[in-house]
Amino acid sequence: MIKYLIIDDEYIAHEIIKGYGDMLPDMQLMKHCYDALEALDYLREHAVDLIFLDLNMPKLKGFEFLRTLSSPPKVIVTTAYQEYALEGYELNISDYLLKPFSFERFVKAVNKAILTEKNSHDAEIIDESENLDHIFLYTDKKHIQVAITDILYAEAAGNYAKVVTQKETHTIREKISDLLNKLPNKLFLQVHKSFVVAKTSIEIIEGNRIKVKDYSIPIGKMYKARVNDLLRN
Repeated sequence: MIKYLIIDDEYIAHEIIKGYGDMLPDMQLMKHCYDALEALDYLREHAVDLIFLDLNMPKLKGFEFLRTLSSPPKVIVTTAYQEYALEGYELNISDYLLKPFSFERFVKAVNKAILTEKNSHDAEIIDESENLDHIFLYTDKKHIQVAITDILYAEAAGNYAKVVTQKETHTIREKISDLLNKLPNKLFLQVHKSFVVAKTSIEIIEGNRIKVKDYSIPIGKMYKARVNDLLRN
């Protein structure tokens, strides 16, 4: 979920940005801020992923506000004044939306900002996950600690995933792509859009199927090359 703020002294700007944000499934507006001081007060106690920032505001201008932040989140500038663009990029602004802007242009700006953040975040997750020997799975309103070496495979089930271990199966409310990011990359392999397999649990690879104990797991066409690479090692 992308948590964001709108900082703008114009009510109509808030309505437009919120309307666009509500059309995207992973956007959550945390607060309407009508000047930068209000935003500063909020950010002292809360963290957000993205800020939509107007520049020409009373009390404290947009760029002056940014310079007060020691670790600013991603920022998309929204303004009617094109001449401020150069200064904005010097402050590492993710994108610059010139009012009025379309929904298509809004989506492009959000994707640009969040993709940069996501790539950085995923790299951190992968680095940390390589040293994991246990993982916590949230199921039945409790967190269960599972040894990485006990996991045989995971299967997608919509917004859920089934994690099959040596002894039991856990159903968790998490997409398989998110689960894969938490697992050590060197130990697990995605072999199908719906299946991730522990490399050490693979017993037989035959045609387009993988045998893991009593389970037969399909190999997707897009993932066949990954399995072939495993056979060459």
